[in-house]
Amino acid sequence: MSKIPYTGKSQQAQQGRQGQQVTQNVPVDPLAPAENLAPENPLLEDPDALAARLAESEDFVRNNRNVLLTILAVVVLAVVGGFGYYTWRNQQDDKAQAMMFRAVSNWETDSLSKAVKGDGKAPGLVTVANEYGSTKAGNLANFYAGVASLKQGKFKEALDYLEDFSSDDYLVQSRAYALMGDAQLELNKPKEAADLYAKAADHNANEYFSPGYLLKEGTAREIAGDNDGAVKAYDRIITEYPTAQEVAEARQYKAKLDK
Repeated sequence: MSKIPYTGKSQQAQQGRQGQQVTQNVPVDPLAPAENLAPENPLLEDPDALAARLAESEDFVRNNRNVLLTILAVVVLAVVGGFGYYTWRNQQDDKAQAMMFRAVSNWETDSLSKAVKGDGKAPGLVTVANEYGSTKAGNLANFYAGVASLKQGKFKEALDYLEDFSSDDYLVQSRAYALMGDAQLELNKPKEAADLYAKAADHNANEYFSPGYLLKEGTAREIAGDNDGAVKAYDRIITEYPTAQEVAEARQYKAKLDK
């Protein structure tokens, strides 16, 4: 056993002091918080802080009770109202489809007047379009009514119905634009008609229908006196759709304008 006396400068003392520096922040009571440690969540480490925060929350709720209840009521009403509207709209669509059944049957048998106005047993497309226009069936009724009115020579009515129609099917929507162009042309508005034909051609352009719409556009622009616009329409058919059957007509019409 070493007989070197213990002093503050001895190796044992230095080691002892180092040990004290390392462990001096650790409390004797293992349940007590360490003095210089920074916990990740002070609320979990300090029950008093958590209690104070809860008290503040309670005070906030108590002081703003009416505002919070109003917000909650608005949210509940919005959810209930949205569900109710969705249910009501589905019911309306079912009614509109049932009403359209006989009208479409009359349409298919070329009874356009009965299809549009009704046959005494069931309402016609006009009624369905006007009363249920916000439903899918009512939207489709606008298209049918527009086409029927166009065939009957009621071009302004046809235009009104077709303007109220919209479809996610790009072929049907393009057709609707072209029919609106036909109505405008019959109303002696060739420029407006040409713009609608161009819109039909450009709406998800394809080699099957776009050339025909462009040919109509060119013809309408000729009627409007816009020969340059007509040539551009014919050129689009020739260059963009070289295999289309409308190419021969486009070349012929363009040659007449180039003279």
